[in-house]
Amino acid sequence: MSGYIALFQLGHFTASWSFISYLVVTLGVLSAYLVVTYLRSPLRHYPGPFLANFTNLWRMYYIRRGRFHLDMAQLHKKYGPVVRIAPNVLDVDDPSLIKTVFSTKGDWIKTGYYASTSVLLDGRLMYSIFSEPDEDKHAAEKRLIAKYYSAAGALTVEPLIDKIIAQLCAELETRFITTSEIGTAKSFDLGSWILYYAWDVVGNVTFSKPLGYLSAGADFDGTLRASEKVLDYFSWVGCMPWLDMIFEKNRLAPYIWRSGTFVALGATCVRHLISRYQDLAVGAADKDAKVASGQPPDYLDRFLEVKAENPGLPDSQVVSWIMINMGAGADTTAISIRSALYFSLRTPGVWQTLRAALAEGGLSAAENPIVSFKQARKVPYLDAVVRESIRYLPGVSLGLERYVPAGGQRLASASTHGKAGIVPEGSVLAFNPYILNRNKEIWGPDADEFRPERWLQGPDETEEAFTQRLRAMNDTDLSFGAGSRICIGKNMGLMQVYKVVATLALRYDIDLAHPEREWTVINSWFPRQKGLEVRMARRVR
Repeated sequence: MSGYIALFQLGHFTASWSFISYLVVTLGVLSAYLVVTYLRSPLRHYPGPFLANFTNLWRMYYIRRGRFHLDMAQLHKKYGPVVRIAPNVLDVDDPSLIKTVFSTKGDWIKTGYYASTSVLLDGRLMYSIFSEPDEDKHAAEKRLIAKYYSAAGALTVEPLIDKIIAQLCAELETRFITTSEIGTAKSFDLGSWILYYAWDVVGNVTFSKPLGYLSAGADFDGTLRASEKVLDYFSWVGCMPWLDMIFEKNRLAPYIWRSGTFVALGATCVRHLISRYQDLAVGAADKDAKVASGQPPDYLDRFLEVKAENPGLPDSQVVSWIMINMGAGADTTAISIRSALYFSLRTPGVWQTLRAALAEGGLSAAENPIVSFKQARKVPYLDAVVRESIRYLPGVSLGLERYVPAGGQRLASASTHGKAGIVPEGSVLAFNPYILNRNKEIWGPDADEFRPERWLQGPDETEEAFTQRLRAMNDTDLSFGAGSRICIGKNMGLMQVYKVVATLALRYDIDLAHPEREWTVINSWFPRQKGLEVRMARRVR
């Protein structure tokens, strides 16, 4: 018996030793691979967090924490204008490169980071204007609808926006604004109502009917929360795009785990298109009838008009256009409106100066219950507040990534020596609007402060000096992207920010309920703000 026990113990020891040996060998091979990969990398001379030299898991972890813009600000302060944040990715704070990288030539291609926003439809990946990697296809697709998103095109849907602004004011007055004494007004979360407004605008300008969030006063169908999950997923899975093929772009995924982030959004857009086709079949959504009744055509009318002019255009293309409005049209607008209100109310003197500027511009709540975009643009200080709000917290606060084209790219701002300043073809440069918008060489030593006056000519500043300074700020501002990939909804989004901020400032007294508290910002591509608690009262003067 003792012999069997000895043999068993020997076998157990041998098996344990074999496992340890395999583990040691595996770790040794992996370590050797990582060391060799690091030493052979052309980006090894660029500074950054240690783990970022070897794996994308570092930035995936930090992005999932929801404060990556703040993390990157600290890293740039520590390492300088070029920071290595992944084995093949450099985050760059160099405004001089923006016109090169974000040009209209299309030679700096979007990376695989954006691919997860595509949708698997009938076994094929369906890209949108945002995610399409092929520059020629992107240009051809954008050309079909660009005129409807131009400055003039956005103005055609202003009446549809006005209807929702009026509804926002009505809901706030019914539920919260019950007095003309700000001291006795009850506090509420205005930030949520701005989001309901923004989504209802998307519904009205796209389908000629609001989606119902203002009426309900809640995310009654879960779409808004689902949209947040979509952005959470996109922000981290883009670090390692191949994971998306497992979690999302996989026919078996729904049977293995709950996925369906972008699939759910795509299905919602398909339902809206089917509903419009059904209405058209019974004559209930005729565009000409709308125009005759004084109602402007909505975006779906325009999309179907383009489809009729291009018979070979599939319905999937129309769905992808709807997805752009649904996926990006509401959140960025809500972010910018919230920022303009919060930072103006929190920064001493700004809100009071804004209201005085509106009055000096000839605007009043009695004469202008809903401020037109044309009227709003005539108030320079309002323009300064809006632009400073978007600079201070851009609607996109993660890196905009591009592949370095053939020939490589020299980084004039590199703190390395010799040929280390040449970034080779296939490497990735990322430009974070949040970081660039606080570059002190462009924005001045007070770049970390909210100061609308930076957008206005200083009292002792010459016209020429101001023009040059303004040009430098405009050239650096990546809040809406730039070049051929500039945000297609920029004009409509900006129009709403000007109109809503001006309208609320004219009609109501507004105070922060807890001015001593800072709000919370969760950065998942779009920086979502929580904590815009206010008190509002009717203005009597």
